[in-house]
Amino acid sequence: MEIGKGRSGGRDGIRTHDPGVANAVLSQLSYSPTRAEGQLQYIMMAGQDLSGQLEKMQREWDERARENARFYVNTERQDWTDAEFFQSGERTVAEEILTDMINICQGKDPKRMTVLEIGCGAGRVTRALARVFGQVYGVDISGEMVSQARAALVGMPNVHILRNNGKDLDVLGNVRFDFVFSSIVFQHIPSREVIESYVRAARGRLRRGGRVTFPVPGGLALDNPPDDTWLGVTFSEQEARDMALRSGFEMRYSFGAGTQYFWLWFFKPKFLSEAWRRHREYRLRVAYRRWRGKLGRVVRGGERT
Repeated sequence: MEIGKGRSGGRDGIRTHDPGVANAVLSQLSYSPTRAEGQLQYIMMAGQDLSGQLEKMQREWDERARENARFYVNTERQDWTDAEFFQSGERTVAEEILTDMINICQGKDPKRMTVLEIGCGAGRVTRALARVFGQVYGVDISGEMVSQARAALVGMPNVHILRNNGKDLDVLGNVRFDFVFSSIVFQHIPSREVIESYVRAARGRLRRGGRVTFPVPGGLALDNPPDDTWLGVTFSEQEARDMALRSGFEMRYSFGAGTQYFWLWFFKPKFLSEAWRRHREYRLRVAYRRWRGKLGRVVRGGERT
């Protein structure tokens, strides 16, 4: 699903559950079964909520695609011609990618690179990417968008369009990538859990030294419904940096913090970075202190009995 500019800008133009929650539940099963059972029920309910959220995203983006796919991809106009629509994708690639080819390619021939677009929509940017890179894959949660993208790009044998489940990249099998790009897609995802799931999945498929580039909303938090599939959740600079570290990336660059288009450049290090080592050490210290605290409570409880 490709994105736009706010509620008036289209797909070109998003609540999370800490992984530590599950570990905390399991760690308490031995001495607090009632509390653990309640937390496990909460996690199961959260999973059901996420499933419903993804179903709603797919359904509503299918509806938008049937109504006017190109408008919802880029709401600058409602009556896009083929030429104008795909020229707008060329502009996106010229502005966001061709200006940074040294960092993206790192000495590689772009025609020998494999690139992924998350949220390919109707193929607006995908087509432009395929003219620069050797192999281009696009995924989208909307089957209607995927059908339109495939029809528009049928004459490009180096393009592969697939429908995914809206939160990971399992549909791609064992394909590995040199670069992952998303053109303002996460603006419409109402769940940080889904966004981070995508980021983690991208890291798992990137070759070492590869990079993922994407924007998130960076303005003030919006009081919109948690299942709104048009306006997504916002990120502060620190929240974006924490997400990068949790996902095994280095956030080397960013632009537009505090604005609607907060662009992030996440690099997959060839070796463990100093920032990641510090983050890992911090998490280990926190986990150790929590474990000591829980052990102390268990011991004190045993002494009282």
